[in-house]
Amino acid sequence: MSGSSAVSGAAPCRFAHYFVICGIDTETGLEPDELAAADKAGLVLPLIESPLKRTFKSKVLARYPENIEWNPFDQDAVNMLCMPKGLSFRTQADQRHPQFHSFIITKEDGSRTYGFVHTFYEQVTSPQICSAMQTLYQMHNTEHASTDSPTSSSPTSSSRADSTYDSTRDTLYVSKALCLITPMPFMHACRGFLSQLYRAVTAASAPPLPLESYAYNILYEVPLPAPGRSLKFHGVYEPIVCQRPGLGELPLADFPLAEAFSLLGVENLVQVFTCTLLEMQILLYSQDYQRLMTVAESITTLLFPFQWQHVYVPILPASLLHFLDAPVPYLMGLQSKEGTDRSKLELPQEANLCFVDIDNHYIELPEDFPWFPNKSEFIQELREVLLSFGITDNTGAPPRTRSSPSSTPSTPGRERKTTAFRQLEDDGRNGNLAGEELTVLELLQGNATLERLQALTKRTGVTVARVEALRAGVKPQDTEEQRGRTAAEEEELRNAKLNVQLREVFASRFTTMFADYEAFVIQSAPDLESWLTNREQMHNFDKASFLSDQPEPYLPFLSHFIETQMFATFIDNKIMSQWEEKEPLLRVFDARIDKARLYNVRVPSLRSSSYQKCSILKECVQAMEQRLMKIDHTAIHPHLLDMKIGQGKYEQGFFPKLQADVLNTGPTNNKWSHRTATAQHKKDRHKQQTEHLNLDNDLKEKYMQDARSLGKNLRQPKLSDLSPAVIAQTNWKFVEGLLKECRLKTKRMLVEKMGQEAVELGHGEANITGLEENTLIASLCDLLERIWSHGLQVKQGKSALWSHLLHYQAREEKMEQQHGESPVCPCIICFFRHIQNMSEIKTDVGRSRAWIRLSLEKKLLSQHLKQLLSRQALTRKLYKRYAFLRCEEEKEQFLYHLLSLNAVDYFCFTSVFTTIMIPYRVVIIPIKKLSNAMTTSNPWVCVSGELGDSGIMQIPKNVLEMTFDCQNLGKLTTVQLGHDNAGLLAKWLVDCVIVRNEITGHTYRFPCGRWLGKGVDDGSLERVLIGELVLPSGEEDSGRGCCTPPLQRSPSQTRRIKPTSAQIQEAIGEAVNNIVKHFHKPEKERGSLTVLLCGENSLVAALEQFFHHGFKSARLFQKTVFVWDFVEKAVAYMESADQMGDFQETAEPLGMTCQSLCRYVNAINSTPRNIGKDGKFQLLICLGARDRLLLQWLPLLVECPVILRMYEDTALLRDRTAVNALIGVLETLHDFPITLEALLVKGIDL
Repeated sequence: MSGSSAVSGAAPCRFAHYFVICGIDTETGLEPDELAAADKAGLVLPLIESPLKRTFKSKVLARYPENIEWNPFDQDAVNMLCMPKGLSFRTQADQRHPQFHSFIITKEDGSRTYGFVHTFYEQVTSPQICSAMQTLYQMHNTEHASTDSPTSSSPTSSSRADSTYDSTRDTLYVSKALCLITPMPFMHACRGFLSQLYRAVTAASAPPLPLESYAYNILYEVPLPAPGRSLKFHGVYEPIVCQRPGLGELPLADFPLAEAFSLLGVENLVQVFTCTLLEMQILLYSQDYQRLMTVAESITTLLFPFQWQHVYVPILPASLLHFLDAPVPYLMGLQSKEGTDRSKLELPQEANLCFVDIDNHYIELPEDFPWFPNKSEFIQELREVLLSFGITDNTGAPPRTRSSPSSTPSTPGRERKTTAFRQLEDDGRNGNLAGEELTVLELLQGNATLERLQALTKRTGVTVARVEALRAGVKPQDTEEQRGRTAAEEEELRNAKLNVQLREVFASRFTTMFADYEAFVIQSAPDLESWLTNREQMHNFDKASFLSDQPEPYLPFLSHFIETQMFATFIDNKIMSQWEEKEPLLRVFDARIDKARLYNVRVPSLRSSSYQKCSILKECVQAMEQRLMKIDHTAIHPHLLDMKIGQGKYEQGFFPKLQADVLNTGPTNNKWSHRTATAQHKKDRHKQQTEHLNLDNDLKEKYMQDARSLGKNLRQPKLSDLSPAVIAQTNWKFVEGLLKECRLKTKRMLVEKMGQEAVELGHGEANITGLEENTLIASLCDLLERIWSHGLQVKQGKSALWSHLLHYQAREEKMEQQHGESPVCPCIICFFRHIQNMSEIKTDVGRSRAWIRLSLEKKLLSQHLKQLLSRQALTRKLYKRYAFLRCEEEKEQFLYHLLSLNAVDYFCFTSVFTTIMIPYRVVIIPIKKLSNAMTTSNPWVCVSGELGDSGIMQIPKNVLEMTFDCQNLGKLTTVQLGHDNAGLLAKWLVDCVIVRNEITGHTYRFPCGRWLGKGVDDGSLERVLIGELVLPSGEEDSGRGCCTPPLQRSPSQTRRIKPTSAQIQEAIGEAVNNIVKHFHKPEKERGSLTVLLCGENSLVAALEQFFHHGFKSARLFQKTVFVWDFVEKAVAYMESADQMGDFQETAEPLGMTCQSLCRYVNAINSTPRNIGKDGKFQLLICLGARDRLLLQWLPLLVECPVILRMYEDTALLRDRTAVNALIGVLETLHDFPITLEALLVKGIDL
């Protein structure tokens, strides 16, 4: 008992927690591993495969110690990850190179344990195993003798010739694994220790001490290096050095980043890194387990200061292939079988998948993929760092998107290179020799003359540095120390320096991008408990303000990234740091930002997209270099243990059975272990006191766990139990997770969007931008794809949702043909055909997203999906029982959450698919029913939107309705309506124009209420009408969205209610305020300025009221006088005064202003367009606002004597105070560049 307590007490500070041996259990014999042997379809391969190539179950043969409380031993997980393919058999004719790989076990709380495995082949001495293998071969040969035909030439039959077994003449070997389980990823140190242990087993002479001594030493006598310190301990033959970064440095990362970069190429790795930041599904694919681990660890290491929050399984055992069905973000590694083509790999979902083929150096990216900010400069800086270490960038194959998944042809050269790489995997450089160096080394080793020359140089005491360096890469044990450091140590130092510099380049990018992130963190809770209680309802980060502060090119990436779980967790950690100790990564990151602020008052790169290189590359490696040059601590040397005589006996080629009673008990007098145990007792006492003081500690802890797990999904499959019940429970977690994610997403979309609409109604302030909205909708599309991919029976195409829609369409058409039944919900099929006919969308994933966006814009998404899932026979045919779509209660809740999105308006289809052709319908509604029938003129119309205009289109005579096809105009803004005044009855009284988008169903109303014709109203033959979106009048309409809305009476000129002077001034202030707000929005979110200038409650409308106040317009027995008449008379007076010389003595600026007003008015009057007097006044206001001349013109009009004849004494225009106030308000518009739609200023020559 005392031994075990010592073990547990010292565990947190021990270098290694367990030493494990896995291999064949001679007592149970050969057990086929059916899960590991299953092919992609889940079918167990029969006796086709030769017995030597089949997989058999491995066992944990021994582990030391038995257990420690800090890190309970998970036997199934360790066995599965030590030998992911199970046992492997060979004969003396086969290659039996030892292999090294590492693995990781992620626990539910996110903590990680690392495993390092050295696998080698050991001769089988058990007669039972040899005879069992002989029997299997006899059965195999008998089976094939009966089934083989002379014509058949399968790959398996050809492989039988080179892998046979006969117990009388062949020696049988089986794989065995030596494994170290450690709390930290000291990959190089563990690799060195295990390879020395293997050398001790295979060496001709026995090692200096029994193997128990070395195992005991690393388990109990080698401590973890303290932060910022280095440690030397001793293996069987050579010392091993490792170092741990200090508290202010980037955390430990011992996997060689250079190898990851050389395997994928810099650009490809940056793209995979971006996918990881955006929490997509990432699948790594390679024949080599260590490559999978190296790439996975490299990518997650580079995320600093963020951490991957989802499923992380760098090596996915064959028995867990069903986990690829997980409808959550994941980063997994899958071993490819030799000769397996990518096209044959059936993956459950690919819509949001980044596929990384490591061996063939290429990647496949998801669609709609935003680039990392300053990507090209960033890649260039990384290449420069690699080049400074003599590594040129292997660019790899260019990235592919889902639309072009072609496979890379395999060439003999590539195969040779891969084979050479595989043979070098266990060398000191982790197989990271360049191809050129490998060729040189092969030449040296194969050439007798060169070998003799080299031997001669050695005898004379001369060394050839280049050759020695090459040899150091392959055989580190043969190198001699040069100047106190071996070539292997030099290589390790070089790799460590390169690792740090590459990581600093990545960290520098985040320090630049998030330099001011603290300013946008919302600290709203008074204490930790209240924050945790309300965590789900709280906004912790001001996303809209943060995005508005970023350079435009960064927005596509950042708007997606700040929605991820890793960013949310980062912000949560920041908020919790005011009550708790700072999370280590956050502490380092904040210190870097503080240091940057120290040198720059404000980080200069903020608001600027100019690229800044990392400036601390040289100094960042100094601390690490000093630690490795001067060792801080040397561990106790391995020594003889108190063992029974006869145990620990050496036998070459066999790893002996170690003495368990010696290795299961740790030392009781170890200084550092005693110190750790004492510290632990202090911690335990403090914890007990805290629990007594805080009675609600358990409740707080529960809140803490709930809050921290908010939005997080299962981290890793439970490897220890693969019973159907556990698999079902895991799937149930996925179902619950998907439902929760749907609830949170729809709630966020709803609240943010309603917040925006509330602003438009004058309540509060919005906190969503169009960019954010598009990001939220894109993530909803991803969620729906993942839901539809969960539990698929057979995958068809890249998009599971589109595949379901195709099945639904085929079934409905079949029903219609057989029974004559029309579809229950024809608009699903109608939408489906609309999308199918869009030639601009090339992929199934794109079509699926277009269908979702269109349904959401028409407020039919929930209704359509409910109808799609109502065909239960089809759902049962397509999905397994555990699928989300077959969980009735969850499915209903899911549809209910989507239904809530009908409360707000989205333009997510119209604003994204901007190049498609859309049919529009135009309806002209006259005030008098016979008005259009009686007119003899030729009418025309031009429709404009945010994306363009239709051009002028003639309307057939006596027709009130027409349709036309046009490239997407976006949200409609204006309609220009007119006629040519031909014939006797050329007058036309129009109430309004209705325009409908026939795909989205959006209907716009353009009020008119005026005459078009000479000698009537203001004499206008054309009018520019400003549109308003018509909301459906009831639930019935919102469901269908296809009937023309009921007409609303437009106010005509004759029924204008006269506002008071106070109301007029308030209206002007509100109109100007709206224009200012418009320019403070991001450019892509602004919408139409024309509506703010000329629509209802616009600047023109408000100024018209100002000019109409006190205007003597109605004359008895005379025609109506318009404000434009006053402007024309004022200009005529100014021109005549100028001719008489009255203006010659005035100040120069005033004369210039007079000339500009006259020039603009004359230009408007001389336009070929037939616009009326009110239209001309509107045009003058718009041009004056655009060219910043309104303020100069107003005093001229006020001072003109014409005003006395045409305005009452009480008119606002004759009130100096009111005019000065108006000038002050209009002055604020000078700060903004006002641009006018081409439709408004057409034909004006200035």
